[in-house]
Amino acid sequence: MNTANSSNESKAESENFQPLFVRLRERIKRNGAITFCEWMNAALYEEPDGYYINQNKIRQGRKGDYRTAPEISPLFAQTFARYFATLFEKLDSPKDFTIIECGAGRGAFAFEVLKTLKTQYERVFNSTRYLIDELSKTSREQIKEVLEPFNNRVDFRRLEKNKNCVGVIFSNELIDAFPVHRIVKRGSRLKEIFVGIDSKDDFVLIEKQASETLIGYVERNEINLREGQTIEISLLAEDWLKNISSVLKNGFVITVDYGAEQEELYDFNLRPNGTLRAFQSHKFVDDYLSQIGEVDLTSTINWTALKKTGEEKGLATVSHESLDKFLLRIGLLEQLETVVKIVENESDKIKLRSGVKDLILPFGLGAAQQVLVQKKMGTPSS
Repeated sequence: MNTANSSNESKAESENFQPLFVRLRERIKRNGAITFCEWMNAALYEEPDGYYINQNKIRQGRKGDYRTAPEISPLFAQTFARYFATLFEKLDSPKDFTIIECGAGRGAFAFEVLKTLKTQYERVFNSTRYLIDELSKTSREQIKEVLEPFNNRVDFRRLEKNKNCVGVIFSNELIDAFPVHRIVKRGSRLKEIFVGIDSKDDFVLIEKQASETLIGYVERNEINLREGQTIEISLLAEDWLKNISSVLKNGFVITVDYGAEQEELYDFNLRPNGTLRAFQSHKFVDDYLSQIGEVDLTSTINWTALKKTGEEKGLATVSHESLDKFLLRIGLLEQLETVVKIVENESDKIKLRSGVKDLILPFGLGAAQQVLVQKKMGTPSS
């Protein structure tokens, strides 16, 4: 018996039963400060009590920390179902039409899409298989219950496990939750922000020389920082898009998220301290370091970099616009009219109309988010 390995395994097992902040604090004590990206990844995704992994955490809805478009109105997903049906035709009605949803939350979007396809676009529905890439085991179990009526059409699989897909890869508020590196300009040098431990055993931000990878990213994307300016860089967003390109044989990538073009995103006058935000109970949280695993962490994505990476990997930009304009263009009001005709309860009709207003009102969610549509080279445009 290897006693050293046994001791290490016992130590790892006992560490896993400690709270996340204790595990991470001890890890930093042993190995030194970690990048902010590593810290954020642990805070959001580490088993068993990272923010998105914790089985006891209520994240979405009024009782949670944030609300998403599928919760605001079922017409959000239903309208996308209409759009998917048009893309099905543009792809020459493939026998096997694959919809991959990355980060499916509680399954509300998937349910409405499948229901709409079944009732309004039966030919598309009969060719559809719906694949879900969802990290959280708890979320997967909840989604299975929600999608039980369509269990013969649904499967759970990590994105990279799919190959030669023809169809659509969809995500909603996914990339803004990817862990990010944070850098700051000090004099003529770029510093990366790390997380360490102070004398009171509290997490603190410290600065170290930025890696060649991050410096290369800044130079490659021609990002000009001012003295003291902090920005976020999502290398994982680039990796994710590269992965998508290898999965998708023919079809479209649809990304709904909070983002900005690079010129605006890194404007010192607008965002001198970057865009990192923490939420709890629908309110901003300042001291996120002391609440690891308890708060939602997010940052604004760089659409310019995402489009550039996509084009380098064979994904051409089809359209990029605000969510409200996109929904109106692809048939939100037409879908509302279709649904209202078959709804008998007047209060339900009012609720549907109210939900539409929430999606398209100025300064609402639809105006704040954007939709990027990309296509695999050789695919007809939308």
